[in-house]
Amino acid sequence: MNKKYTIKDIAQLAGVSKGTVDRVLHKRGKVSQKALDSINAVLSEIDYEPNLIARNLKNNKIYTICVVLPDPAYDSYWLPCIKGIEEAIKEFKAFNLTIETHYFDPESSKTFLDVNEIVVDRAPDAVLLAPLFYKEALGIVEKYIKKEILVNTFNNQVESNEIRNFVGQDLHRSGRVAAKLMASISQKGQIAIIHIAEKFKNAIHMQEKEKGFRSYFVEKEDSIYEIISLKLKRTNYEAKLTDFLTENPKLSGVFITTSKAYQIVEIINEAVNDKISIIGYDLLEKNITLLNNGKIDFLINQNPKQQIYLGISFLVDHFIFGKELRNTTFLPIDIVNSENASYYME
Repeated sequence: MNKKYTIKDIAQLAGVSKGTVDRVLHKRGKVSQKALDSINAVLSEIDYEPNLIARNLKNNKIYTICVVLPDPAYDSYWLPCIKGIEEAIKEFKAFNLTIETHYFDPESSKTFLDVNEIVVDRAPDAVLLAPLFYKEALGIVEKYIKKEILVNTFNNQVESNEIRNFVGQDLHRSGRVAAKLMASISQKGQIAIIHIAEKFKNAIHMQEKEKGFRSYFVEKEDSIYEIISLKLKRTNYEAKLTDFLTENPKLSGVFITTSKAYQIVEIINEAVNDKISIIGYDLLEKNITLLNNGKIDFLINQNPKQQIYLGISFLVDHFIFGKELRNTTFLPIDIVNSENASYYME
């Protein structure tokens, strides 16, 4: 009962060649009905994991997975997600499934709702969703569930018992990591937490990072820092940030909760002569250039490509192999500086 069968074993038991078994297991090329029946009969009797694949080959059901994410044309942070989707499509092309991608404008909750309504009408088997707008995401998840569409999320976590799996970082913990880094490199004085968002109250991912950052310093009884927050809108942030820098001359550190660190650094370089420690997120090309030039001290890599790839692969495992979905999959919090940045670049 504990024997692990190989393709060679299956071929001998079924009376066919190893190549024929490989074509059946991986759905490549044609085989006769007689050979297919013989191989499936063997697979049904032995303890061999790909027998799940064999059963799926006899199932005419084609599973549809819809991925809903921000359009990389608006925000290059999401560009690696395209490669993650392409890798998943390539890896799982032998299975009975379709992977569709639907984009929304990351600055427009209306397009988020509109695109998700289209996906609801498509009635896929599952949705992998980047819930950028928290309030709207809660409502759209309910619509998916009413139509018996499985919902998983990535990048931003939404508190809902209806969501089967989340893939991403522990954002509260990443805020604490940023705080500890900041305490190790900045001088006594003010530290600013800077958010760039149209509606901060609806951006739970930024709120969690700030809570984590602040909690670290709250627990330090002898803290020598004053933590202040600045909320900027994408459309008119330059003037407000310049005024903020003028009004806070004792600023010693800046923690930027989005991938837009390069926008903040450009203004700081023009307005401030003294060195300010800067920590941000994500390996955008402009961020990496500033990191290598010493203008940014650390970047926290959230690895969107791995997030979306894992999100898709978990759904494939669930539908094709019958595996249970775990509730949460936290990815490592990668700390990147000028010394190791090259190892993260493809």
